[in-house]
Amino acid sequence: MGELHVYMNVTLDGVIQANGGPNEQDGDFEYAGWERPYWDSKPGDVLNADVQASDALLLGRTTYDIFRAYWPGQPDAIGQAFDRMPKYVASRGTPELSWDTSTQLSDAAAQVPELRERHRLIHTWGSGNLLQTLFRAGLVDQVNMWVCPVVIGQGKKLFPEGTTASRFELAEPPNAFPGGVLLLRYRRLEGPPETASTAEGVNAAS
Repeated sequence: MGELHVYMNVTLDGVIQANGGPNEQDGDFEYAGWERPYWDSKPGDVLNADVQASDALLLGRTTYDIFRAYWPGQPDAIGQAFDRMPKYVASRGTPELSWDTSTQLSDAAAQVPELRERHRLIHTWGSGNLLQTLFRAGLVDQVNMWVCPVVIGQGKKLFPEGTTASRFELAEPPNAFPGGVLLLRYRRLEGPPETASTAEGVNAAS
């Protein structure tokens, strides 16, 4: 079975909204484009390698529309990869599927397991609402967070109140880049979070 990996640009306080710039969904959000000052070619090289390793995109409708407005026909390696790979749009409405090789999913929780059988590595970028569905259904294998050294104090969160309780382990050591971005790759573990008291922790360490 293939895997599903989530990619998120996130602030230190967990905000994911409008990381690359404003769109019509963001209203009066004050800090659109907050990731831009921290991005340089070094994380871009890692990002490109990750994109080339995937063979499908799974996006929520809003993220799909943002990608559809920018990526088709882009001449760089990422644009070419996105153009050629299958793209699945999770939406119960009527998305405009004008980007080649795009298919609508009306019930992601029910349909994504079949996609995992069909593809080796599916990437989900952004798509915060879709992510909650994928977590509830236990369909996320790995979360890759590009953490930027900024606190915003407002906006849509990666893990909002009501997110399914989960636990993770590091898939590899953190990767720090000169501009301040930190790449954290976490594998999802089965079962709910474990707990322990302070006293238990002290006894275990002594």
